[in-house]
Amino acid sequence: MKKLVIFDLDGTLAQSKSALDAEMAQLLGCLLGVVPVAVISGGDWPQFQAQLLSGISLKGDLKRLFLLPTCGTKYYHYGSGWKQLYAQSFRAEEKKKIIDSLQKASMLFGLRTEKRWGETIEDRDSQITFSALGQDAPLEEKKSWDPDFAKRKEMKSFLDTILPEFSVRLGGTTSIDVTPLGVDKAFGIKKLRDSLRVSLAEMVFVGDALFPGGNDYPVKELGVECIQVRDHNETKRVIEAFIACLRTEVPSPPEPALSGRNSWVEGLW
Repeated sequence: MKKLVIFDLDGTLAQSKSALDAEMAQLLGCLLGVVPVAVISGGDWPQFQAQLLSGISLKGDLKRLFLLPTCGTKYYHYGSGWKQLYAQSFRAEEKKKIIDSLQKASMLFGLRTEKRWGETIEDRDSQITFSALGQDAPLEEKKSWDPDFAKRKEMKSFLDTILPEFSVRLGGTTSIDVTPLGVDKAFGIKKLRDSLRVSLAEMVFVGDALFPGGNDYPVKELGVECIQVRDHNETKRVIEAFIACLRTEVPSPPEPALSGRNSWVEGLW
């Protein structure tokens, strides 16, 4: 029996740096009404506020929602308001080394494009993120830039050799995330396990970057049951299956069409 559903944000619940669409907001609200939900993403807290909290339909209790920005290096929970429970922040000298290395690698591999929208390197305090086209690049530009992750995989391999004391992961559509070594989404999941007293076997994770090197992959390595999705539209069908399998009295969306995946999901509950 699963007691906690965990989602990635970008590419899983919403398109890159975009707010939840109306259907997803409604589905998440329904799901939160029947089971605790956590969201873990490479985005920082302001991105969570803009993408997730601004649109989600909360039929359940906010205390059943757990948020872990910057790949789990930060953890927020709701009491009388949203409170940060911890942050695994970089020291100033660590930030400088990471930023210098990202600049060097992006130039070496020709990933500093002439046309950019905003800063390409963002200091998120507990995570440094490289976004090849800039933080504010249009979604369509981002989608077509590195759809098979090939450009960033090459850059990641190089960064692994010059930043061995940090974790380097691919995330989003154009980004590379650098976090303290061993502090990644698996770290965040273990924090959830300890604070909520929910075992790894009682969790299920939904994400779009569960391949080796992806920033969701540490969750899979940890042994949590995982569901790979192509995009936020497929995630909607998975959420519909979760709601249907829970057999609650919460008004449910239409029956899911998962091409055989529904029967697999039923085995989780």
